[in-house]
Amino acid sequence: MRTIDLRGTSLSPIELRARLPRAEVDIEAASERVRPILAAVRSEGYEAVRRYTEELDGLVPHSLRVPREVLAQAPARLEPSVRDALVEAIRRARLGHEAQLPQERTTVLADGALVHQRWAPVRRVGLYVPGGLAPLASSVVMNVVAAQVAGVESLAVASPPQKDDDGWPAATILAACELLGIDEVYAVGGSQAIGMFAYGVGGGDTENRCDPVDVVTGPGNIYVAAAKRAVMGVVGIDSEAGTTEIAVLADAGADPSFVAADLISQAEHDPAAASVLVTDSTDLAAAVALEVQRQAAEAKHAERIRAALTGPQSAVVLVDDVEQGLQVVDAYAAEHLEIQTADAAAVAARVRNAGAIFVGPYSPVPLGDYIAGSNHVLPTGGTARYAAGLNVHAYLRSVQVIEYTAAALAEVTDPLISLAEAEDLPAHGTAAMLRRGRPTL
Repeated sequence: MRTIDLRGTSLSPIELRARLPRAEVDIEAASERVRPILAAVRSEGYEAVRRYTEELDGLVPHSLRVPREVLAQAPARLEPSVRDALVEAIRRARLGHEAQLPQERTTVLADGALVHQRWAPVRRVGLYVPGGLAPLASSVVMNVVAAQVAGVESLAVASPPQKDDDGWPAATILAACELLGIDEVYAVGGSQAIGMFAYGVGGGDTENRCDPVDVVTGPGNIYVAAAKRAVMGVVGIDSEAGTTEIAVLADAGADPSFVAADLISQAEHDPAAASVLVTDSTDLAAAVALEVQRQAAEAKHAERIRAALTGPQSAVVLVDDVEQGLQVVDAYAAEHLEIQTADAAAVAARVRNAGAIFVGPYSPVPLGDYIAGSNHVLPTGGTARYAAGLNVHAYLRSVQVIEYTAAALAEVTDPLISLAEAEDLPAHGTAAMLRRGRPTL
């Protein structure tokens, strides 16, 4: 990992962002690639989805929709320990997401003047689950549980077909869907899956038909992110969750083996994954470098890890103290941020920008990836400055219900008229004035 030395500097957030490591992502080039795919799916439907699946995934599924019997058999194909782990992950995720549900409230502004705050779920959502280098059954849990807790009535899951799974999505993904009670699952990946959800795919048979959705959520590669950006407005999206990243803010008291293991854990995802250590201790930085070298050499995906850790998106950032470190991690706005410092909880409470924050040495990012009860679909690429991780609010709409009596309306009619006339919209004032029996102006 390269080193970026920020000691002795005083940089603004904008200047810090320019100095910090970041993957070179050309979203415009990806958008050019996905635009014709989306257009073809919109105009041709099933034929386009089938054609691009063959071209990009190297196979043609027996049907777009996974048959009921294939889903039903999937849990039995799992090792019992994996099945039990999925069940526990679902239980914890459900508890964590239930705590996010907003409460309906009524505000009384005056006698007879009420504004009710309601929350209504969207009707139908499309949930994308990556295949690629690591088919993420855990992403099924994260997507589905949040939508179910929000009260969504119609859920569809799409994931790329796998050659080793008879042309269906990975067995673990199908098993997770079955355990969650999802029976509408499609063997479709990439931007064609996003197009299928956004525009729908017609057909005479249910095996090759998918009705359009209202919201699309879920992580994916740059092409999935570009496709979600392109269809935003046709459907709602959660965020452009791309390749994973981790930042660790650590001081001299951190355990270098823990820090190294956590940096490696995210580098394992993808050669483009980002791992960043921010520290005020050169001794820790040196010890972590040795641990990274030792642990990575023994890892199953050593080449992938090495590519990620030596890429331009990964680095060790040296700072003067934890205070400057906080400025750095806020500017970086990591998808995953670990705090491994003295008084970690107090330091974490001061962080403004992060997708999820992991506090202390025993809260590693993989905990959140699987079974913490939080959600691992998080904003990447610095978008945590303004975006949140996937939660029940992605599937809910705030609906304001206004209820005034005649007396309550009469009480505010004069200021309403004043504001309407100031905006040169006198008919607005007339609509209110007529209701208290005064003549029209």
